[in-house]
Amino acid sequence: MAREQLEEAIVSDGNGKEEEVGVMGIAGAGDGDEQHGGGKFSMKSFLWHGGSVWDAWFSCASNQVAQVLLTLPYSFSQLGMLSGVLLQIFYGFLGSWTAYLISVLYVEYRSRKEKEGVSFKNHVIQWFEVLDGLLGPYWKAAGLAFNCTFLLFGSVIQLIACASNIYYINDRLDKRTWTYIFGACCATTVFIPSFHNYRIWSFLGLGMTTYTAWYLAIAALINGQVEGVAHTGPTKLVLYFTGATNILYTFGGHAVTVEIMHAMWKPAKFKYIYLLATLYVFTLTLPSAAAMYWAFGDELLTHSNAFSLLPKTAWRDAAVILMLIHQFITFGFACTPLYFVWEKVIGMHDTKSLFKRALARLPIVVPIWFLAIIFPFFGPINSAVGALLVSFTVYIIPALAHILTYRTASARMNAAEKPPFFLPSWTGMFVVNVFIVVWVLVVGFGLGGWASMVNFIRQIDTFGLFAKCYQCSKPPVPAAPAPLPHH
Repeated sequence: MAREQLEEAIVSDGNGKEEEVGVMGIAGAGDGDEQHGGGKFSMKSFLWHGGSVWDAWFSCASNQVAQVLLTLPYSFSQLGMLSGVLLQIFYGFLGSWTAYLISVLYVEYRSRKEKEGVSFKNHVIQWFEVLDGLLGPYWKAAGLAFNCTFLLFGSVIQLIACASNIYYINDRLDKRTWTYIFGACCATTVFIPSFHNYRIWSFLGLGMTTYTAWYLAIAALINGQVEGVAHTGPTKLVLYFTGATNILYTFGGHAVTVEIMHAMWKPAKFKYIYLLATLYVFTLTLPSAAAMYWAFGDELLTHSNAFSLLPKTAWRDAAVILMLIHQFITFGFACTPLYFVWEKVIGMHDTKSLFKRALARLPIVVPIWFLAIIFPFFGPINSAVGALLVSFTVYIIPALAHILTYRTASARMNAAEKPPFFLPSWTGMFVVNVFIVVWVLVVGFGLGGWASMVNFIRQIDTFGLFAKCYQCSKPPVPAAPAPLPHH
């Protein structure tokens, strides 16, 4: 196939045929026919091969909100109702903008490489490679360090969340033991080759999150306000900025944007997908967090997992099980880019054997397992990761990279993607990007980092490292004095 045709299929707004870009960016009409169905229905393709706009939307929406849904009521108790709602909307749009910038830079990088005749056969483009191609090795190093560390801790958080949630169904085992068990279960994600193969999982994951979000909202409203409920937040600066950085973390889930784009048949169509995904996520996060805070108020300050305050019912058990499955999926989302990086380091990325790649990936799961056992602080760890890693990975670095990539008149003139229709000025884009860099650096990294680390250290002082059962001390208390009235 002619190189020009491939470039058009990848970069243009979709005038080329879908068949011209296959899995992992492989060019070839034969590949495309297989993956797109070629006019005949294939169950394997339907469940396993996903590269459409809808697949990308499901991947973004499903990946954006998982266990963090359960910690947002906790954040509302730290922030107060008004700040909680406003910051969700603010960071939601901020995150959508930087995801758009990442997609623009990906298209720019790929179009330049295609013009040079570079083939991406059996190669998944990643964010650090985009930075390397556009800005050089120092940017590659920064992107690699922040992205990998964030995804590592993102996977750790999913594992902690699994143990935290299952405890509310079966408390015969402590949370640390559940972490061992789910670590082994999550290790099976090594067998999923790429984001292209998450089609059915993304769809199911979003359905599970939707059920859980509306269960939280409806259960809180039916349960009503607890006796003596108080809504005093915000009371302390430390708590306020801890809650704010958890919301920054919530809408900073686009560290896997490049990998999701690369799995698309037409990556250039990704531009507004993240925004559309965020608008849907608002319908899940705002009602559930607001209803839970309305019902329980300040009680949430000591209950970072929303499930812990709701009565045990079949509905709650269903929500817990669905969230567990979804956290397994999200663990795969966070870990897959790490698998790719590791494969490239050890020279296994081009290997076609799925079994060999799976074996090569296993060492990545071990440190994740270990860190989840050391820091089982469900809730506070989100804010720490948000302030120290997400702030740079998905807000500051993309905004700075966009400014520097298009700093010259020639770069702007030859840009693969021009400024969007709602902000058709390069100057306007630069102003927005500078605002994001300053805001996130001062409020997210600076104040948020200070607050979240103070809170995180407080958890270590209270519960200790390797805590056997984080925030489990309170549930057993009513059981112990129960026999006393009978004496």
